[in-house]
Amino acid sequence: MSFEKRLSSALDEGEIVGLVSDLVRIPSHKACKDRERKVAEFIFRFFGENGIDAELIPIIDERPNVIARIRGTGGGLTLMLNGHTDTVPPYGMDDPYSGAVREGRVYGRGSCDMKAGLAAMMCALVALKRADISLSGDVVFTGVIDEEFKSEGTEAVIQSNLSADYAIVGEPTELSVALGHRGLEWIDIVFEGRAAHSGNPEKGINAISKAAAFIRAVEEQLLPRLENRTHPVVGKSTLNFGTIHGGDQPSSVAGHCVLQLDRRYTPNESLAQVFKDFEDIIQDCHALDPSFKASVVRNMDNMATMDHLPVFLEEDHPLVAALVEAHERVHGKPAALSIKSGWTDASLLQNYGRIPTLNYGPGSLARAHTELEYVEIDHLKPAALVYALTAVKLCGPAAERDKKGR
Repeated sequence: MSFEKRLSSALDEGEIVGLVSDLVRIPSHKACKDRERKVAEFIFRFFGENGIDAELIPIIDERPNVIARIRGTGGGLTLMLNGHTDTVPPYGMDDPYSGAVREGRVYGRGSCDMKAGLAAMMCALVALKRADISLSGDVVFTGVIDEEFKSEGTEAVIQSNLSADYAIVGEPTELSVALGHRGLEWIDIVFEGRAAHSGNPEKGINAISKAAAFIRAVEEQLLPRLENRTHPVVGKSTLNFGTIHGGDQPSSVAGHCVLQLDRRYTPNESLAQVFKDFEDIIQDCHALDPSFKASVVRNMDNMATMDHLPVFLEEDHPLVAALVEAHERVHGKPAALSIKSGWTDASLLQNYGRIPTLNYGPGSLARAHTELEYVEIDHLKPAALVYALTAVKLCGPAAERDKKGR
């Protein structure tokens, strides 16, 4: 019997669906008392009940990563399957933790981003064990905390002794192979004015007005340049004005203002260039208006210690080839190649862990973080099977692969 048939027989769609529902029913966002801890403990128990070695590793305030491993016979490559256990808050969702199953979908906060990916990866390890497929290399599962904020879970994995030759992050990609994504930087532009009574506005310097001048300059000077900063894999640079806060009350001239920006940048740009672009505009504004004072401040809410850099792999990379082949064996057609519009922990694994990494997972990013979040059931078992087949391809004993024509 082929690896594909053995693994497919070891995977039960109903079990995976139930696992996604169970994970959704456990809140794991920043407003929860224990954040990701209860989800991590659930995953840990699941592996233990299925005879797979696992451990809980506290990272911050007893919030643990879950590390599970199927050990190979030795001498082979190691594949890491990585997924985050936290979600964003439910915001305006109705019944966010129902885990309801209807109309071919599983509903609830985290169903798409990314408890479906976690469930598929967990079941991939279980299928390898149940199918009794011997690998020469290890398959490692890393369920990590805090990806929605500072990615301290994956930073901890990288800073530990855990290593791998390849990694797949299970973020929602609609089962396309995401070759990479842009870097992400949150930046505060802090404007200095001088407060005064609004009855005598000429005695003050309005920081909000200075922010408006800066925004106009960015739109007229920088945005056209960003249109030309494209990369053949990850696309073009973008900039978004996210929030603005200034002044104290309507009857006072605003003595301060902070503009917060989201800047997505390509491998063609350096992080230093991202900051210099804004500093140059501040200098130009000051040259035109000596009362213009502003500074560029890195917003540290976006990261712990590692920069959120761009990441990509070329189409001919061995990891891409293995994942595309596994997808085609499961679906009978080539996998679509894509990029992620959002930032992921793949950046840290590849740029700092030196582990070539791709994103591939069930669900659509368009449903993530929304008030009607769901994942399609027909994505779940195929995703688990693709993960397991990719592990066989990359980690399996060469002699066994040759014997079976793999």
